[in-house]
Amino acid sequence: MKILITGSKGQLGHDLMNEFDKRGVEYIGVDVAEMDITDAKACRQVITEAKPDAVIHCAAYTAVDAAEDNVELCRKINAEGTKNIAEVCRDLDVKLMYISTDYVFNGEGVRPWEPDDHREPLNIYGLTKYEGEVYIERLVKKYFTVRIAWVFGVNGKNFIKTMLRLGKEKGAVSVVNDQIGSPTYTYDLARLLADMIETEEYGRYHATNEGLCSWYEFACEIFRQAGMDNVRVTPVDSSQFPARAKRPKNSRMDQSKLVEKGFTPLPTWQDALGRYLKEIDY
Repeated sequence: MKILITGSKGQLGHDLMNEFDKRGVEYIGVDVAEMDITDAKACRQVITEAKPDAVIHCAAYTAVDAAEDNVELCRKINAEGTKNIAEVCRDLDVKLMYISTDYVFNGEGVRPWEPDDHREPLNIYGLTKYEGEVYIERLVKKYFTVRIAWVFGVNGKNFIKTMLRLGKEKGAVSVVNDQIGSPTYTYDLARLLADMIETEEYGRYHATNEGLCSWYEFACEIFRQAGMDNVRVTPVDSSQFPARAKRPKNSRMDQSKLVEKGFTPLPTWQDALGRYLKEIDY
């Protein structure tokens, strides 16, 4: 099997390549320098020449607040770019895995979101990722839409690295306690996606590490496991952190479909955090 991975320099793309290396699976990692996904001709040329059996599409515009002021660029990448890839995969009869987000939902309530729930994006980033999902579903028969949330990995910036830095610099942080979700380690996620892409269990999925917490609880556990108990963590309401883009208060994701289809659920987020801290310098 041969896999083409877009967004290869990102947190997830980086870990996917490592995972395929371990498995001895042939892959090609491309980022914007190798294939600008907003260029339909470039997508067709690169994918056609690569002759992959599957494409895992991780590339995205993910600056959530900046997206509110850069709607055209965000849509060009997340929606039109995804459409460009989907059209080639359709024409070549290639499997396509699209990495999406909980932001396609409205973020309200307390019930975990199920894969086939009504989609009602709450900001521009979520809207353009939803539009990408629609293109995938309309154009490709062999598709996986995998929604993820609260992602952290060795490669790139994330909440854990930010907390560790602020904890050292200031000795105190204020963190929102009214947004609930599941922190997700790209190392664990990559293993699951590598398992999935080998199958024909197509459709929509949710994939996060097991267990729930608020960002405040996540921060407390980060400092506890990092041995930084001296850092003072103060819980605050989202209203005290006004942001350009609205954030979901409910990022609970129902993952029962993974089990139903024979996939192994990811470990708990606390376990993932412990393993992650051993991989980074702080």
